[in-house]
Amino acid sequence: MNESDLLAYFQSLEDDYNTSLESNDVEKIGQYYSEDWVLLEPQFGIVSKNDFLKVIADKDLIHSSMKKQVISVKVMSDVAIVISRGMNIGKYKSVEFNAENWITNTYHKVDDIWSMVMSQEVPVVC
Repeated sequence: MNESDLLAYFQSLEDDYNTSLESNDVEKIGQYYSEDWVLLEPQFGIVSKNDFLKVIADKDLIHSSMKKQVISVKVMSDVAIVISRGMNIGKYKSVEFNAENWITNTYHKVDDIWSMVMSQEVPVVC
């Protein structure tokens, strides 16, 4: 795939993932993650897949909007690093948030399926 095709492919994948987050459906969201996926998040540090999905299942974390623009895709064989700029709106334990972040999702391709193995969020401050 050329660069334009990669950007379009991963934008579509990220858009589908964002829709699953907006649904707050744990099963749908979990389908995008590898078994050992982790989130590296500035406020909470390293968050495991199980812990992340649990706060969604318990309705402690609710996403009302999740939008991303894929900026860069780097593919190395069966690993892809996708950098996006995103806006995340929702509630955490009834406290509303509206966060603009740089997001790096690292994907691993197994049997022609790309799954996230790690996500990292960094607040936009510039």
